[in-house]
Formats: sequence, C-alpha cells, structure tokens
Amino acid sequence: MDRLTSMAVFVRVVEKGSFAAVAEEFSLSTTMVANHVRALETHLGARLLDRTTRRHSLTEIGSVYVERCRDVLSSVQAADYVAEALRAVPRGKLRMTSPVTYGAHRLVPLIGEYMTLYPEVQVELVLNDRVVDMVEEGFEVALRSGVVDGANLIARPLRSSRMFAVASPAYLKRHGTPRHPAELAGHNCLGFMSWGKDHSWRFTHSEQLVEVPVRGSFVSNNGQALLTAALNGIGVVVQADVLLDAAIASGQLVPLLPKWSLPARPIHLVRTRDSRPTAKLRTFVDFLVQRLG
Repeated sequence: MDRLTSMAVFVRVVEKGSFAAVAEEFSLSTTMVANHVRALETHLGARLLDRTTRRHSLTEIGSVYVERCRDVLSSVQAADYVAEALRAVPRGKLRMTSPVTYGAHRLVPLIGEYMTLYPEVQVELVLNDRVVDMVEEGFEVALRSGVVDGANLIARPLRSSRMFAVASPAYLKRHGTPRHPAELAGHNCLGFMSWGKDHSWRFTHSEQLVEVPVRGSFVSNNGQALLTAALNGIGVVVQADVLLDAAIASGQLVPLLPKWSLPARPIHLVRTRDSRPTAKLRTFVDFLVQRLG
C-alpha cells in the first residue's frame, strides 16, 4: 500500500464516518478502503479505529495519528503547489555547463539578456571542456560541441561554429604566408590538448581534401591560451569564430587560406529527458534556440 494514499483514505474515513462514502470518493471498493486503514495499523502496530456494526470511533492513538496525517498531507499539497508554481513562472536557480570558450564569449552576454527578461531566475554557469554527466553533477542544461551521445538526452542543434586558421602579422612576416594547406607542415601549428596527439586539420576546397598533422612547439587545454599564443606570434592556430572574430576584425590576426574551408563545429543545446521541464528551463531553451538556432 502507498502510505500517503492510506493516510488520505484514513483521514476521510474519520471525517465522513463511513467506509462506503470514502470508497465512492476514491473510486475504491469498501474492502480496499478497509485494507488501507488496516495497512496503517499493521505498520504502526496499533489500532486506529474501534469498529462496530454501526460506527467507527478513533482510538487514543488514532486521535493523535489523524492530526499528524493531516499535517503530512497538507505539507505534501504545499510542496505540489510550489512545484506547480515553479513550472508556471520562471524562477529559481538554473544550473548549466558549457565549453569554456563558447560559454565565456558567446553564452554569457545572452544569459544577461535572458535574466533581464526573467529577473527571478539565477544562472549558475560552469565552464568546462570535458563532457560532464548532467544527472550525476546536477546540471539542467548544457551546451556541447561536437557529436552528442546519450539515449537519456535531448539535443537541440544550434548554429555551428565556423573554424578558421589564423596567425599574427608578425608571425607571417617572419615565416611567410602559406598559400596551400600542405605548406602548414613547415609552420609551428598550435595544438589543442583535447584533440589528441594525432589530430589533423582537414581543409577542403571543391573536391580536394588535405589533412595537415598538427605539429608544433606549443599545446594547451585552453582556447584563450591558444589565442594569446597566436596574438604573440608563436604560431598558427585553428579555433572557432567565437574566439577569433574580434582579433580578426582588429587586424591582430590574419585568416589564412581563404579559398579553403575547415569543418564547422556542431553546437547542441542538451537537456535530460523530462516530460515536464520547469518554466525556467523551458523559457531558457526557447530563448537560446531563438537567438542561436
């Protein structure tokens, strides 16, 4: 027996004074109503009702217990009201995670806009380039770069990040500007640790495909560090538009091989499967899809 249901049945038996009336109210048989009361008595090891052929009266323990049941059921109802309110009005803490570069440069300004629209929502953003376990680490939503795996996840595609190969004017003055991807083999190519040691840059043009192994004297696990290295003339870097746009626009970095393309990096908005997401989660997902979809 579900104890909360048994409590609710017991309270109504006391209030109505009739098993039959409660059976009709709960769409149960009178036998099942009696079973609910009996289940509570078995659990407590004490009688709650003194039964006669004509009426039921509370025992001393039953008199105390019925009031506690009313308190418990009232608390459950209040909790339900709170949950429904959270689903109806965006409020509370929204905990999310994102890759470092994408989150810091593209996501944070949009989070500010969202919180202006919904001032009762507080956002906790954790930046991390590893793939986190959303359930284990308590995240409601995540931005992920690349392929999304997981049967228990719902992934909404957003606008992909374009990738560029760039270098500083000072570096190109010293080492020359490559005219073909194959020439990058003679340049200091800055590596991103999460790509792995055997990573290659894949350039395409029309039907041509050229793979360039990433070999260089500097690697990092952080896109901002790679950007700073490129700005300081250490080498050639491949990173996403979100990180490079400002430096390219200011002339601090020069895009290389304009006729060649690098594969765009897919971006997904990910949440766990929940048939009834909260209002804050629902509105945040809709907002990001509208702005970045």
